[in-house]
Amino acid sequence: MDIRLLKYYVAIAQAGSITRAADLLHITQPTLSRQMKVLEDTLGTTLLNRDHKQLSLTEEGMLFLQRAKEIIALEERTIRELKEQKGQLAGTLSIGCVESYASALLAELLGEFRRKNPAVRFEIYSADSSDIKEKLDSGRLDIGLLLEPVEVAKYDFFHLPSKETWGVVLPKEHPLAAKESVTTEDIQDLPLTVPRRTIVMDEISSWLGIPVDRLNVVSSHNLLSNALLMAKEGLSCIICVEGAFTMRPDELMVFRPFYPLRQSGHVLARRKNHILSRTAMSFLSFVQEYLAAKADNDADRGRVE
Repeated sequence: MDIRLLKYYVAIAQAGSITRAADLLHITQPTLSRQMKVLEDTLGTTLLNRDHKQLSLTEEGMLFLQRAKEIIALEERTIRELKEQKGQLAGTLSIGCVESYASALLAELLGEFRRKNPAVRFEIYSADSSDIKEKLDSGRLDIGLLLEPVEVAKYDFFHLPSKETWGVVLPKEHPLAAKESVTTEDIQDLPLTVPRRTIVMDEISSWLGIPVDRLNVVSSHNLLSNALLMAKEGLSCIICVEGAFTMRPDELMVFRPFYPLRQSGHVLARRKNHILSRTAMSFLSFVQEYLAAKADNDADRGRVE
């Protein structure tokens, strides 16, 4: 399939009109219409609804638009990666990162790496571990910073020296806000907004000693922003990691850790048997060397003190 046709199709979808898209592409409208007919014939389906004043995409067209954008992005990345093999480290490094205390560590690592390699750019994707893994699998991300527990059988990875504490976010006026930590008894009847990842909820259920189906789950979340709004309205309390809350502090809300203390680690992962760009491989090597040197410095400082 000619990738030029994919770019034409994306341009039409974004412009909302074949005529406007033709102007932007500097080709004639009849030519662009014929090219779209060729694309539809090749795919064996109709992508565009043409029987309305306002052009729209069919259901198949919406799915194809998503795939077309992914294919175009992969082509552009491949070209950049091939070019970078010939000179200094350059191009764009695509990294998925959970929202946690490890975000600050990632920012430190990226800053140090770019100071050494100023031609490198970064594309940061914030999501939970499930979304990040999906994009690692499809090749849309080079590297993922994931919060455990996570299934890592498909990935090469190493652990990062960053721990996260689990607990509950609730309004300051909530009775539990007066406590330093919350126990199983405290939360077993609370309305809860919980992480959407099944593996995480199974782990939390094991910590609490309460089956998931016996928790009063009102909703689930992948990132905290909208969940916080619902919690402020009194809909529920939120089970999350402390770092996700401190990234967006709210003076009306507080975080209280579980008791006994429950923590999770982080891993930096890449897909197994998948060739990464020289820049991505250099970054992974840099991270391991940087963290090892930092650990040695911390150990030396501890001995001196």
